[in-house]
Amino acid sequence: MGISALAGDRTRRGALMPIGGAEDKMKARRILHSFLALAGGTDAQIAVIPAASMQAGRVGDLYHALFCDLGAATVEIIHVDSRQDAHDLGRVAALEQMSAIFLSGGNQLRLATLLGGTPIGRAIQRHNRAGAVVAGTSAGASILSEHMIAFGRAGESPAQRMVQLTPGLGLTNHIVIDQHFQQRGRTGRLMTAVAYNPSLIGLGIDEDTAAIIDDQYMVQIVGRGSVIVVDGSELSYTNLDQAQRHAPVAITDLRLHILTEGLGYDLLNRRPLLPNGR
Repeated sequence: MGISALAGDRTRRGALMPIGGAEDKMKARRILHSFLALAGGTDAQIAVIPAASMQAGRVGDLYHALFCDLGAATVEIIHVDSRQDAHDLGRVAALEQMSAIFLSGGNQLRLATLLGGTPIGRAIQRHNRAGAVVAGTSAGASILSEHMIAFGRAGESPAQRMVQLTPGLGLTNHIVIDQHFQQRGRTGRLMTAVAYNPSLIGLGIDEDTAAIIDDQYMVQIVGRGSVIVVDGSELSYTNLDQAQRHAPVAITDLRLHILTEGLGYDLLNRRPLLPNGR
């Protein structure tokens, strides 16, 4: 399904767009253009929540300028600097007037502690179910799922205590997301996260790359990097429960797919979507 087919339909759940961070903001800006198309193009009404950043004012100003320059009809910066702010009904009302929500990068644990269990957090869930597009970059990508990677260690091989999971916003319970993926060596921690609960599908998203998830749980890859899919549904053995401290962990029959632009993934049937329907 193309991006244009996902935009503007308020009768079904809105698309999710986790972005691996460091999206191009100066040249072609393909990721941001894709988000704008999903949000309604020149009719887009975008709410930006820069709460993950300790420099929320500067980050909010940056995305306001970017989305206005790209042609959005309305760009509203919703600042949430405390949990009291996240309970403000004026901010909730402003959010619910928008066709799309964009969560900036920063610290996903900060974002979760500010938004989790608040009217703003519930409004994001409700608005997405009603058809609004929700995108997040870097920390904003991680928090989209029910199970969120809060922090962890770099490394290519899985190990005990390599990753810490906490609750996210819960816009999907099918996946766990990691970002800045190849750039920061996060393969091991995503494998570990999936081994904790193999019902989850891991999405490791590179910088300047996005995984657009539609209402049928079909994933479309956009951008210059890749998305690593970690599927633990056929996992036959792991000693994760026995390994001590930071010891290496054995995992067998873990499936990995490396997807680039033009490919996709069917989350429900756990299969890659290849060019020309193959």
